[in-house]
Amino acid sequence: MKDYYDILGVPRNATKDDIKKAYRKLAHKYHPDKNSGDDKRFKEISEAYEILYDDKKRVEYDTYGRNFNGSAGGPGFDGFGGFDFGGFGARQNGQGFEFDFGDIFENFFGGQAGRKTKTKRGADIAVDLDIPFVDSIFGTERKILLSKVSYCQSCKGSGAEPGSELEKCPACQGAGRVHESRKSIFGAISTFRECGKCQGRGAIPSKKCSACSGHGVLKRSEEVTVKVPAGIRDGEAISLPQMGEAVPGGIAGDLYVRFNVIKHPVFRRDGLNLTMDLDIKISEALLGIEKEIATLEGPIKLKIPSGVDSGEILRLRGKGVPQAHGAPGARGRGDLMIRLIVRTPKKVSKKAKELIDELKQEGL
Repeated sequence: MKDYYDILGVPRNATKDDIKKAYRKLAHKYHPDKNSGDDKRFKEISEAYEILYDDKKRVEYDTYGRNFNGSAGGPGFDGFGGFDFGGFGARQNGQGFEFDFGDIFENFFGGQAGRKTKTKRGADIAVDLDIPFVDSIFGTERKILLSKVSYCQSCKGSGAEPGSELEKCPACQGAGRVHESRKSIFGAISTFRECGKCQGRGAIPSKKCSACSGHGVLKRSEEVTVKVPAGIRDGEAISLPQMGEAVPGGIAGDLYVRFNVIKHPVFRRDGLNLTMDLDIKISEALLGIEKEIATLEGPIKLKIPSGVDSGEILRLRGKGVPQAHGAPGARGRGDLMIRLIVRTPKKVSKKAKELIDELKQEGL
């Protein structure tokens, strides 16, 4: 099994930035166009980067290890024990005689019975989205414009001109796959493959769609509405099923949106609580005061009791982060924690000094 982390020379907890930096450095060094280039090494580096930089593929690789095959379908097996026999061939007597172990085992187990037919699936798309701090707390909707392969809006992915009909594919007789026979050392081997004429759909349009030339898909710009969940954290991601790249005769991949939360100049997040600093004067700390402060939901009146110390924290209950929807026991919100900072004036007037001396005499 290839260790992609070892190929790029990064630890298993490396960030995406670490992976990108390592890839660029190694790709620059081993690029085939350079004198010091190494085509095989460059391909290994590119393969490792493709897997580790893609969030979903990286999770699958970390989870399934040697069973990982780089596809979106997760773990599986072809043949015995997760080993794919389809990659082996042989030649006999220099006559170009070939056989495929995958085909042989399919024949032994009854055509396609030994191998599960997979639905074609388009590629996943991953995007980063910057959101303001306030939107990460209360949630919102954002619209993003993606340039991707999408299903044709004119024919709805069928490939047929609106008003025309689909007819049985003459190449596969509606089966979506074609039967082939080839010679092998065990005799004639029957195999099946996806029909190239109908792309596995079993039907072709009687008149091709003029918008997509009968493919059912085309590349275009599409506006996608993303619902930002309340309480989303910086770096968290959500998935939008079947909003990725479309594929003829199959289902679209998924869209993954990772949120980058822009820092707020006043508020910080600590779990479900929000924290902020509030500057007050010495007199306000001694005598107390009712002060108007800004919150994420607008200004409110805060009563500061007399005799507070610098660093003391006041709590406003229910003014923090909403608990994530669907979280165990999710209800209510966190609190707003206000840390009081008593500011000492840099310059003191003559009258103020006299008053301070009187306070000093009082033992304050």
